[in-house]
Amino acid sequence: MRFIIPFFFLKRLNLNKKIFHSALLILLLSYLLFYFSINNFYFFIVPNILLGIAFGIMLPYIDTSALELLKKEKYGKTRLFGSLGFMLYSLVLARYLSGYGVVLNLFLLTGLIVVISGFSITSTKKSFYKGTKRLYEKFRFKKAIYLWISLFLTQMSFGIFYNFFTIYETSHGISLKSVSYLWTFSIICEVTLFYFQSSFFKRFELLALMKFALFLTMIRWLLLYLFPASLTISYIAQSLHAFGFALHHTAAISYLYRIYENKKLSNQFYYGISFGLGGFLGSLFAGYMYGKYIFLYAAFIAFMALIFLQFQKTKGLEQNF
Repeated sequence: MRFIIPFFFLKRLNLNKKIFHSALLILLLSYLLFYFSINNFYFFIVPNILLGIAFGIMLPYIDTSALELLKKEKYGKTRLFGSLGFMLYSLVLARYLSGYGVVLNLFLLTGLIVVISGFSITSTKKSFYKGTKRLYEKFRFKKAIYLWISLFLTQMSFGIFYNFFTIYETSHGISLKSVSYLWTFSIICEVTLFYFQSSFFKRFELLALMKFALFLTMIRWLLLYLFPASLTISYIAQSLHAFGFALHHTAAISYLYRIYENKKLSNQFYYGISFGLGGFLGSLFAGYMYGKYIFLYAAFIAFMALIFLQFQKTKGLEQNF
């Protein structure tokens, strides 16, 4: 759904405050429908579709508004709260998960908080309304085609990691408890870099930062392949999540923000093509190819993402940022 939704905004829709408010209500509806569909696989697809629609609208709107307000140097200090939320969810569920009822109640509670805060923020911050009028620049993928391919491949490699890291590590003798600590450690590293990353953006070009992050991501997957049973090496690999995700994410959306006039639409396609299509195909690929070479495959995919990024040119594309 994250991949499909942006195409509706090419001509028919405009990502504005009204659409954002609608997405908040769709989010709440999806959480409510989870209660009624949890025991039926096919009916359960419906709220998941609605959830994908909501996130396909909400995340690009909030991200672009944050960049408008804070610029890329300070963006990380707001984005780190998303990482803290992810970590908190993981720790709470790991400790108190006793059935799907706990998850559904927690979903509904956080959904209500998101809806209330979303309506509150957009009704008090006039800066959020900037750039919501329809823009007539024709959205062209070929303007940064090598970047789009690189973003897709990057998240394809991460799709392997997100879906099979826990299974991979436990199958090599690392306890589930230790794996939960590895996940938490990666988020701590991610949050730390989000907070301090402004110095990177003052000193280096965005494309250079993305290339550096991709190189470290490739090294990360290779470490997991070469030393699957080493807890120490796993911690070292997880520390690289700070660069592979936090630094790469901020650099990528900042670069797209810089080169496209329709900034919210470019952000929508960023989530759709990378996390949506890339993550989806990466998880399917990992499911079919899972085995001892799975992170070697992930390293090769990350390497290809780095190769394609080498062909991306900045000259003549950048706007004021």
